[in-house]
Amino acid sequence: MISVPFSDPAVMAEQMARMLWEIKAVHFQPETPYKLASGMRSPVYIDCRKLLSYPRIRSTIMDFAAATVVANAGFEQFDVIAGGETAGIPFAAMLAERLALPMVYVRKAPKGHGRNAQIEGHMPEGSRVLVIEDLTTAGGSMFTFIDAVRAAGGIVDHGIALFYYGIFADAETRFRDGKVRLHHIATWQNVLAVAREKHLFDAATLSEVASFLEAPLEWSGRHGGVTTLSKA
Repeated sequence: MISVPFSDPAVMAEQMARMLWEIKAVHFQPETPYKLASGMRSPVYIDCRKLLSYPRIRSTIMDFAAATVVANAGFEQFDVIAGGETAGIPFAAMLAERLALPMVYVRKAPKGHGRNAQIEGHMPEGSRVLVIEDLTTAGGSMFTFIDAVRAAGGIVDHGIALFYYGIFADAETRFRDGKVRLHHIATWQNVLAVAREKHLFDAATLSEVASFLEAPLEWSGRHGGVTTLSKA
């Protein structure tokens, strides 16, 4: 399949945000903040894996991903699509199908037996690889996969996250220093904009979420969470 409909990035971002609300993949809960794996306290939570359970939505999202990559990177810039374990794997398979490219997946660490492989599939040395994840916060997990691909002889200049937090300065620095251009479809600001438009929450809730998005670590600290992000 090679069908890449182009669309305005703002339209795609808004539509993805609407889809996330429709399937209840995003949540606002400032009164009892979520504790994330990093130790950070957050009034927002997202589960992009839910996209897989809705065929019409997941198909549209993958159209958006293909359009984003082709418009921003080019038509003939990649040899392989790589999905990160575990959530990135199905999205890598679907994007590879869209772009008629081979697909591999990357483990978080070598599996520890057999060939002790970290990359599964066929990736010739020198392959130009696009790494995909369902979401990224500050880029740490994506660079686990990028570093593994590079160590195996792949070239990674681009990555795509379907959803990007877009609120951490450290993320911008990490991708810049790592010489990777990050592409994405939607962010928390898009999700918040739809929540405001549709009046999904009261003004106090929306204000608290906006406060978090403006200064997430400070908000976390005020609610008993960490005030710095791990570099891992």
